[in-house]
Amino acid sequence: MAQTIEKEISNVGKRKTAIARVYLRPRKGEMGMINVNGRSLEAYFPRPALQKIAMQSLDLTSTNGQFDIYVNVAGGGISAQASAIRHGVAKALNELDLALRPVLKKAGFLTRDSRKVERKKYGLAGARKRYQFSKR
Repeated sequence: MAQTIEKEISNVGKRKTAIARVYLRPRKGEMGMINVNGRSLEAYFPRPALQKIAMQSLDLTSTNGQFDIYVNVAGGGISAQASAIRHGVAKALNELDLALRPVLKKAGFLTRDSRKVERKKYGLAGARKRYQFSKR
């Protein structure tokens, strides 16, 4: 399935407090490149597991290397940022070709993982942990 795009497609992916703005552009060279915050994917995510998470949407739809992808990502940790990139790329691919929607939806890549750290409450040691009770 060789996809060609004439114009840029942009979308936003989120995970925890990480936000990734993803731009799919027509590829310039013979192989598509991925640029994250001005660096290559391998330079930004040194761990191969995080690189794989960020690329899962492309691998699943067999569109790896067909586009130049530029990403601005901020907030959260590097694991949440990789998942935010996956979410943003999946949403952009869905916008590009609606035939990819069932595959992406079944894998859960179009759903935003909304789990966040629960806030600390006053009078408690953490979000739910209490200080030790002293009877006397």
